Amino acid sequence: MMHRIILSASVILGILGILVAENPTYVPDATWHAPDTAAARLNPLATRPGAVRGGKKLFLRNCAECHGQDGTGMAKKHSANFYLSVVQEQSDGALFWKITNGNADRGMPSFSKLPELERWQLVLYLRMLNQQPLSSTR
Repeated sequence: MMHRIILSASVILGILGILVAENPTYVPDATWHAPDTAAARLNPLATRPGAVRGGKKLFLRNCAECHGQDGTGMAKKHSANFYLSVVQEQSDGALFWKITNGNADRGMPSFSKLPELERWQLVLYLRMLNQQPLSSTR
């Protein structure tokens, strides 16, 4: 009985942690859209799930400073939470375009200096975030 109570409490705390660990200041930029041709691009690494490991390394090196190591956007004001549906519902091509071009008005730098395949690896990693519990990304 005590084991069930402890387990239930830890599940509830985990869920609350996920809800609280969202950047409350993040509001998507309604004007920041990839052109249709860019949004239609397919990730050439989509069939290579092993490439996500490199994407995580790239994310930690280039993105975590603002978006947090777990991708919740808690590290910096106005940073996107990559778990939100408004992010995850975008096409791979749209995410790639945003990584490539940045959004200077919102403090998102361009990562066009990264090789193209590395930017696609980042997209793979962002997709993976949505497929696992928040605590396992830390």
